[in-house]
Amino acid sequence: MSKTRIAVAGAGLIGQAHIRVLQASARCALSAVVDPSPAAAAVAAQAGVPLFASLGALLDSDRPDGVVLATPNPLHVPQALQCIAAGLPILLEKPVATTVAAGQTLVDATERSGARVLIGHHRAHSPIMAKARQVVRSGQLGSLVAVMGSATFFKPDHYFDDSPWRREVGAGPILLNLIHEVHNLRMLCGEINAVQAFASNAIRGFAVEDTVAINLRFANGALGSFMLSDTAACPRSWEQTSRENQAYASYEDEDCYVLAGTRGSLSVPTMRLKTYPRDEDRSWWKPFEVGTVGLVREDPLMHQMEHFGAVVRGEASPLVSARDGLHNLKVTQAIAEAAASGRVVEWHT
Repeated sequence: MSKTRIAVAGAGLIGQAHIRVLQASARCALSAVVDPSPAAAAVAAQAGVPLFASLGALLDSDRPDGVVLATPNPLHVPQALQCIAAGLPILLEKPVATTVAAGQTLVDATERSGARVLIGHHRAHSPIMAKARQVVRSGQLGSLVAVMGSATFFKPDHYFDDSPWRREVGAGPILLNLIHEVHNLRMLCGEINAVQAFASNAIRGFAVEDTVAINLRFANGALGSFMLSDTAACPRSWEQTSRENQAYASYEDEDCYVLAGTRGSLSVPTMRLKTYPRDEDRSWWKPFEVGTVGLVREDPLMHQMEHFGAVVRGEASPLVSARDGLHNLKVTQAIAEAAASGRVVEWHT
């Protein structure tokens, strides 16, 4: 069976991660690298594939079966539209766009043309998330009441020295990091229809926030609280608890989400489950049955690429659609608006 040929546009960190996954894939193969930067030549040479300076040059020379767009955020929409016009399926890295309006343009083009567009929220392909979602939907927790979440980590000084734009408006953990958490919370708890937030830059004093406290209201009536900080020396983040990315130190006893229902609670990603054995025994004076939900830890980027291959071949619909990506962007921008204005931002789902 011939492999599905995938080109990767963007030879930065995430692009190189996609390249490594493609090189290890049983059903997909890296066909080319697209990047105008001088450093991309070494990446393509090491991978043993041709290098193209632009998507146009790629399409004129060696049309692949699909394209991964791991390029800078401002290029996401124009490059995605270029691929859609050429009839090429795409895996578009998050965020779907830099503005809601631009994201809507892409969604409209995708849905109008029936294009195959997968948005790169790779945690959607995590076996941990799949198992947690299964537990919630099974009813083991009862009716969902609340979620408590965190993404607390410490970014070193050189992170900002190497890229000074990260200190300025347009950066900050709300826009750079929170979009991952928004998608996770939507998968676990349902649609979000209102947010409020307090933001602080008291530690670093940059033009952008370093810490944010967020309240969330879900359409099903559940409520959530979330603590976000890139200056907190605390490992309660997905990267430092899930053990899915070996670049991060991880801690087996830490969780970043706790889902609480009327019959029990689930801590993620340790998957510690506490439930009352019978409805009539539910009381804070009564002990829980305590256990751990079994799961297999595997690389979500690998699962995402295999899914993209299936999307390209017409065997599957995108697990994370362009519209999903737009919803994540809308919630993230609403949180930024709530933090800046001091008011509740709500909308209809």
